[in-house]
Amino acid sequence: MRQIVLDTETTGLSTGHGHRIIEIGCIELVNRRLTGREFHRFLNPDRDIDEGAERVHGISREDLATEPRFHEIADELLGFLKDAELVIHNAEFDVGFLDYELGLMKHPQPAINDHALVLDTLKIAREMHPGQRNSLDALCKRYEVDASKRDVHGALIDAELLARVYLAMTGGQTALSLDASAGAIETAEREAARRASHPDLNLVVIRASDAENAAHEALLEKLRESGDCVWDRIDGANQAAK
Repeated sequence: MRQIVLDTETTGLSTGHGHRIIEIGCIELVNRRLTGREFHRFLNPDRDIDEGAERVHGISREDLATEPRFHEIADELLGFLKDAELVIHNAEFDVGFLDYELGLMKHPQPAINDHALVLDTLKIAREMHPGQRNSLDALCKRYEVDASKRDVHGALIDAELLARVYLAMTGGQTALSLDASAGAIETAEREAARRASHPDLNLVVIRASDAENAAHEALLEKLRESGDCVWDRIDGANQAAK
């Protein structure tokens, strides 16, 4: 499965006030492993940046004077995102800005959902940790993800932190690259799917012989003599379930 962890930085908080994206950072995951592939661009918003926003990400309008506009990198971005699942923290914010940018350039498919699925890690975190702080900073602390190198918010570094938080929060796999084990897992999954598609297969069931059953029962008797036999409790639970 291919996933893209995505984050943006903007000139302000609301597209309703004409705010724009000034940075996009994307990190690729394949089968829950960081591949090393990324997409990162700074963008010229052609407008001023709110003071509050600049304090958060440290990017000034002067820094962006020679950077491309969103419409100039849109096709490259959408090509990177195509058919992936986007992993975004507070997805409503970033998706809203991406849709706004696509709308401004009159893209024929102006909704990010037309290009990729979206998974909101903030919703996952709220379900897993109700009543607690679930910002990216709070989740980094909760899952012991090292964020010490981040002085200010940045789209690429926040995407990398979110990737590690997401993997820790949903299973713990944080390998840095695809390896032989990833290929083996993928092969096993394909084989399982192939077999599942043939329900008419005649599976061979090999049952224990009388001699094997007798040896098993003799071993259980020795266990019973030495104390409680766990096997009896399991067998009793199975019988009760029937």
